Amino acid sequence: MAAPIRYLTGITTSGTPHIGNYVGALRPAVEASRRPGTENFYFLADYHALIKCEDPLRVQRSTLEIAACWLAIGLDPRQVHFYRQSDIPEIPELTWLLTCVTGKGLLNRAHAYKAQVDKNRAANVDQDADVTAGLFMYPVLMAADILMFKAHKIPVGRDQVQHIEMARDIASSFNHLYGEHLVLPEAEIDETVALLPGTDGRKMSKSYDNVLPLFAPREQLRKQIASIVTDSRAPGEPKPVEGSALFQIYEAFASAEETAQLRQAYADGISWADAKQVLFERIDREIAPMRERYDQLMANPQEIERILQDGARRVRELATPLMLELRRAVGLRSLADVAQGGKKAKAKAALPSFKQYREADGRHYFKFVDAAGALLLQSSGFDSPQDAGRAVARLKQDGLEAVRSQVHVAPGTDEAAVAAALQQLSAS
Repeated sequence: MAAPIRYLTGITTSGTPHIGNYVGALRPAVEASRRPGTENFYFLADYHALIKCEDPLRVQRSTLEIAACWLAIGLDPRQVHFYRQSDIPEIPELTWLLTCVTGKGLLNRAHAYKAQVDKNRAANVDQDADVTAGLFMYPVLMAADILMFKAHKIPVGRDQVQHIEMARDIASSFNHLYGEHLVLPEAEIDETVALLPGTDGRKMSKSYDNVLPLFAPREQLRKQIASIVTDSRAPGEPKPVEGSALFQIYEAFASAEETAQLRQAYADGISWADAKQVLFERIDREIAPMRERYDQLMANPQEIERILQDGARRVRELATPLMLELRRAVGLRSLADVAQGGKKAKAKAALPSFKQYREADGRHYFKFVDAAGALLLQSSGFDSPQDAGRAVARLKQDGLEAVRSQVHVAPGTDEAAVAAALQQLSAS
């Protein structure tokens, strides 16, 4: 039976979830958690929150609100791994190990850092003004979040793909130095995820003060929907759906049949007041049962804390063994091993090995080295790490002829030496 595919999703705990978060991230993630053949990790990224929020009460409150949201909309903590980032001490430890193999040049290219530098230059101030080490190192912490649990797929918007690519690069650097310990993740982009407009027609964002809070009281929701900006077309006058924030929000909640009915109502000249009432009723029908559960959870933070502590215990059963493996790989080992088992450890380590990595051209490579680290084989470039891995598997199983067109024997090395090293590896 094939091992499950691991998915990982995190939300930074620095704000209150709104309808746009629900449609674009929360709802699809909960639906995805029920897919067969998957193992799912959902975490509250409170370490990340410290980069952008300096209000301790806001971080704590947001953690509570987001956890309650996940649970209220149907995330089952018994079926997934649901945890708070700061409850996993192995994550900051892994962050340091990854920091030590991450080039500054890679971090210089991170979008968030570059955006702040560009803003400072435009303002004619020092380019690193307001740039903390936390902001600069953000991609490494994100890589640790992902690599800690050997996640295969990371659902992200297109603007977040760079973070996943950087996590891959960092993992490749670590594996190149210390062996194949970390899984290289892949971004999974869902092009169907809706980006909702806010009440003023711009992208729904707290910074624009145009959001519809996810679990606002019923009458507050009605009032905020009533504030959605519309044009001056009168009742009875046909109205276009293109560019209508009201229609786009409705479409994110409604079935195809319901959407078609409102589209026809627009054409027939529905009044804006009636259209807003239709939107309110459709959203409230979906949200009301969740709102009740959310209010119960918010009134009982001890229950949420219990769930998060249980989730932390479960994921640490995965994190602790990996961290021990990585500590040993980089040389953070018990000194008793030197005194009592040094010869055995050295003999075990003295084996040929494959090293898989990604080059600046974006393609994926592997090389095969002997026990002393001397190069035996160098591969050509592959489009994906999976393609490179499959070539390694064929080489191990069927020998050099199986991948003749995809590898090059190192100068000064004969094929008999390659065959002997493969045999030594398979016999170990």
